[in-house]
Amino acid sequence: MSEQVRALHKNSKISPQKAGLMADAIRGLNVDRAIAVLALSPKKSARLYEKVLKSAIANAEQNHGLDVDALFVSEAKADAGMTLKRFRPKGMGRMRKRFHRHSHLTVSVSERG
Repeated sequence: MSEQVRALHKNSKISPQKAGLMADAIRGLNVDRAIAVLALSPKKSARLYEKVLKSAIANAEQNHGLDVDALFVSEAKADAGMTLKRFRPKGMGRMRKRFHRHSHLTVSVSERG
């Protein structure tokens, strides 16, 4: 297998669980098919992954001289980033924790064949 070229988006304001669903949808697809899947999806993570995927494609073409037509998504994942911890007032003078989770989105592309 040829070299993998990747792009990252760190501290994206979406939980890793929600972002991981879209990563599973595009993993293993050709890049043109993956962009089409992301463009038709209404999810927020699709917009984020579309930007990261286009960046990975541009990195492969400009920095490594790979053929864009032969590229496929070899890796797509969402790792846990920082978690903001906040508190909300609740009944009878109590407090509840709220967690604002963030993700690190990674997309790797490589040439098929």
